[in-house]
Amino acid sequence: MALKFCEKCGGLLLVKKKKTSLMLVCRKCKREFKPPKGEKLAIVEEPHEEKKAVVVLGKDEGLAELPLTKIMCPKCENMEAYWWMQQTRAADEPPTLFYKCKKCGYSWRSYG
Repeated sequence: MALKFCEKCGGLLLVKKKKTSLMLVCRKCKREFKPPKGEKLAIVEEPHEEKKAVVVLGKDEGLAELPLTKIMCPKCENMEAYWWMQQTRAADEPPTLFYKCKKCGYSWRSYG
């Protein structure tokens, strides 16, 4: 069976069991479709989303291991901040740069 896509939103159609029959259900809009006559369907497991780790730093926790850069703090105008990168959006988009001022501890981000 070839991949099928929703006529309404273009989302991938998955095979779901409804009572005694199999239906095609859109992952995005949840619209249901009857399969074409004579087409064999197979139930496959829906992929699970990966859980993302969130890094939370306290006032001085873990900062000694982070690299320093010269950038102006938007709050106190100090010219030194710790920085780190995290992938906060889709894998095909650039990572987000986070900064934490060495003087006042203010944190901000910069999108690649």
